[in-house]
Amino acid sequence: MLSRLLTNHPLVNILFSVIVTMGLISYMIMPREQDPEINFYWINISTVLPGASAEDVEKLVTSPLEDSIKNVQDISFTSSTSRESVSNILVRFRDIGDRNFDKRINDLRREIQNKASSELPDDADDPLILELTTSNGFPTALVVVTGQADDEVLRKQARKVKEDLEGLRGVDLVTPSGLHDPEFHVEFDPGVLAAHGLNAEQLADTVRDAFKDVSAGSAQVAGNEWLVRVAGTTDQPSLIAQIQLPAVAGSAVTLDSVASISRSREDAAQLASYQGQPAVSMAVTKVSMVNTLELVDRINAYIEDKNQQVSDLGIKLILADDQTIQTRSALSIMQTNAGLGLILVLFVCWLFLGFEIAFFVTLGIVFSITGTLWVLNMTGNTLNVSVLLGIVIVLGMLVDDAVVVVEAIYYRMQRGADGLSAALAALREVGAPVTAGVLTTMAAFLPLMLLPGILGSFMFVIPFVVTLGLAISLIEAFWILPSHVIGSEERKKRVKRVIVRSRFNPIKYLIYLWMLFYRPINILLTKGSIRMQSWRQSWTRKLRTKYIKSLCFMMRRPYI
Repeated sequence: MLSRLLTNHPLVNILFSVIVTMGLISYMIMPREQDPEINFYWINISTVLPGASAEDVEKLVTSPLEDSIKNVQDISFTSSTSRESVSNILVRFRDIGDRNFDKRINDLRREIQNKASSELPDDADDPLILELTTSNGFPTALVVVTGQADDEVLRKQARKVKEDLEGLRGVDLVTPSGLHDPEFHVEFDPGVLAAHGLNAEQLADTVRDAFKDVSAGSAQVAGNEWLVRVAGTTDQPSLIAQIQLPAVAGSAVTLDSVASISRSREDAAQLASYQGQPAVSMAVTKVSMVNTLELVDRINAYIEDKNQQVSDLGIKLILADDQTIQTRSALSIMQTNAGLGLILVLFVCWLFLGFEIAFFVTLGIVFSITGTLWVLNMTGNTLNVSVLLGIVIVLGMLVDDAVVVVEAIYYRMQRGADGLSAALAALREVGAPVTAGVLTTMAAFLPLMLLPGILGSFMFVIPFVVTLGLAISLIEAFWILPSHVIGSEERKKRVKRVIVRSRFNPIKYLIYLWMLFYRPINILLTKGSIRMQSWRQSWTRKLRTKYIKSLCFMMRRPYI
């Protein structure tokens, strides 16, 4: 069975080509980011109650929501913060796995929605439930919109920019700072209001009802049925001034007769400025499994295009914080280190073992790394610093089993054995030791995959890459590599006859010309190879002799 696998060269070549191709494709399409995709099992629940004090937010919003959260299982602890108009609740779940965590998230959403619809005040916004991961836990980029003045022009353009950024592919959330929503302030005189027989509660209820959307049924117009709906929104103070207040003693009173209406903005919870200019900053977080580098490139392209559109308004967009700078630098360093490590490994193999063995070892490294990248892509991993660190660590280990196997095969072939017999004998001799050595290395890394908590999630990737690479290298060393060596030996023994049938065939002269230039080069390369091989054998013999002498010296003096 093993001999049939080793001599089935089409199957081996197809498998090798498919794995290398899929690995290269996986390397190109895998999302780039600095850290692996990790779920912290944290949930943030944010609820806004406009105009409420911290005590009211705690009593009306935070406490009811905390009561509903108690019905959800597997919660480690809960922390809440109540401040003016805003309630924040941070929920930490136990490490229960992604599948059970998704179930608990659904339970939490259901409990929060039930409590919000039944007990929270009508003025309160719907609770925003956000799952914290490495993707959305920290902003990927910070876009700043600056203007010449802190006016509504800046706010209007900033709101458009926020909507545009939210529409970009890969953006999960855009959190603005310094973007204060516009408001209408209705300032009334209590004395004048009382003179008309009204109170503040009637005034507030009337204004609130005026800003409600009203559906008025349908109407038939020219044979067509139209839905009639009154939108309770306006940006004109004059329309608000004409709101009719409840009639007292038959007299109609409009809002402007008892109050003044003016444009304004909500109270500033956060202020933003950039280089002394008024600004609105927007923190952009990305969706999970999105290429961070490509997302920032899309944001940069949008900023360049938008700046050309709003330059006449004195508005300018700036990418103030780009988190991919560190990511690009870290990925570049790790990729450079991996490339240098591969070159050094091949140089050492060539120096001690020769070109042929170094070439086959190179194929083994390429096969193992591309196979590892393919599996990582299929299992939903991203190309991050931890993955590249695992590849750098395993790079030198991938050479060990391949060098042992190919050197054992060539040792027998140099003594007259054919390729298949040499491969079978070499695998019988070194198969068990090589397997034991690889399994021993795996056993050293596997416990790191069992670390609990967030640290374990970060550390899981490195031992997983190392273990996966070593497992694939065993397949390459016991099947792909011997088959390539056997095929190479068979091709050397084949004699290709070149027959030129016609006297005037131009191919004949091309062959003669090629032989004329190729023969001297081949002679030089052959002589160089012979000299290099002779030097290598002499140098390794001296090294082996000195090593044995040193070993004997140490064994005769155990007290040293």
